[in-house]
Amino acid sequence: MASPSLTHGFQYASAPHQAQTAIAGMWLFLASEVLLFGGLILSWIYARHFNPVGFDAGGRETALWIGTVNTVLLISSSFAYALGAAFIRMANVRGLIGCLALALVLAGAFLVLKFGLEYREDFAKHLFPTAAPFGVTGDPGRGARLFFIFYFIATGLHGVHMLVGMGLVLWIIRRARRGHFSPDYNTPVEVVGLYWSFVDVVWLTLFPLIYLVGRS
Repeated sequence: MASPSLTHGFQYASAPHQAQTAIAGMWLFLASEVLLFGGLILSWIYARHFNPVGFDAGGRETALWIGTVNTVLLISSSFAYALGAAFIRMANVRGLIGCLALALVLAGAFLVLKFGLEYREDFAKHLFPTAAPFGVTGDPGRGARLFFIFYFIATGLHGVHMLVGMGLVLWIIRRARRGHFSPDYNTPVEVVGLYWSFVDVVWLTLFPLIYLVGRS
């Protein structure tokens, strides 16, 4: 059977052409994702401009320590993935698998903290937008409720993207165990790495909006 690095689809001129097309396709997909999250973030900033007191009150209700730990976890997971991509370029399949497994563990810890602990605390404090009574009372309550509408939509979307990314990483690990990757052929590793890094960048944008802006 021919090596994946030497084969390509009939619609491509060569294997490098197929690899370049795959990477360009991922960049195009990520551009569409930027439009999705960019629109949400711009709406968030616009709403905050007219409700600064309420958004500040909502931000002070978030768990800063969880957000900070999760930021470290995601940055570390991206570093682990990048290290794994470097390993496969050096023909170290075991290193690739180990690093990607570590990235998965770190991402899993992020999800446990975010959805298992922080969301539970949010619900316990009646911070879900439809809660009655809502956890923030008085004049800031209306703006804080709007803050948490954006909060749950943004973090929920990000969580869904993380789950998709974890599924893709598992797929890469499975293929790596079957010996599908080498220094000559590792395009899927690079493509999934772009997506994994994008998920990280989205969180680095959400973190200050949720936990830092207006907290002082």
